[in-house]
Amino acid sequence: MNDYVDLHTHTIASGHAYSTIEAMIKAAEQKEIRLFGITEHAPKMPGTCSELYFNNLRVLERKHGEMYTLFGAELNIMDMEGYVDLPERTLKQMDLCVASMHGPCFHPGTIEENTKTYLNVMKNPYVNIIGHPDDSYYPVDYRALVEGAKEYHVLLEVNNGSLTPGGFRQNTKENSCKMLELCKEYKVPVIMDSDAHVDTAVGNHQYPLEVIQMVDFPEELVVNTNVELAKSFLNYFKSTEQL
Repeated sequence: MNDYVDLHTHTIASGHAYSTIEAMIKAAEQKEIRLFGITEHAPKMPGTCSELYFNNLRVLERKHGEMYTLFGAELNIMDMEGYVDLPERTLKQMDLCVASMHGPCFHPGTIEENTKTYLNVMKNPYVNIIGHPDDSYYPVDYRALVEGAKEYHVLLEVNNGSLTPGGFRQNTKENSCKMLELCKEYKVPVIMDSDAHVDTAVGNHQYPLEVIQMVDFPEELVVNTNVELAKSFLNYFKSTEQL
């Protein structure tokens, strides 16, 4: 399977990641990635950067040879209404946004409550990807999640960090397979992301690829294989000036 896209990664700015922007870009170029994303943890994650950091991302170059490098945020979902931890004035500036549930920011509810939360987040026009929706700590109705992704044109992520053996998230393999089976049924695209916190992990989609193959998921629904399809989900390319 061709793999040209990795949109969920972190640098030292996130506080618990270990490589610079320069090192991450170099690693992506070496992997021949065509569409690369750096998505620092948004401000409510302990130890990460402030809102000011995100407001100044415009100074960074987006084109490195044949590769686009996009800069955005991994937003923390804060409540069941879908509130996230950057204001709209900042979200408007983001090339892409991943939205995720994280322990320090969001306490788990029931299946119904967690599902409602994800659906409310998907309604946010600046959210492009739902990050690692695979953790049984946050149980979810996957059929409703997939239906929501289709309705709101949001990508569901198959996350290498979640699927790596020894990880802290619960039942990620089983949950990813369940989500993929439903995405196949509804013809909903997904994205494989590394969630790299160090340059050596950039572009590593070993475990997402394993579960995708396990359920015989259609290659044409994996946006990593099709840069133009991936672009259609992202804030940066929704402006006619960038098409």
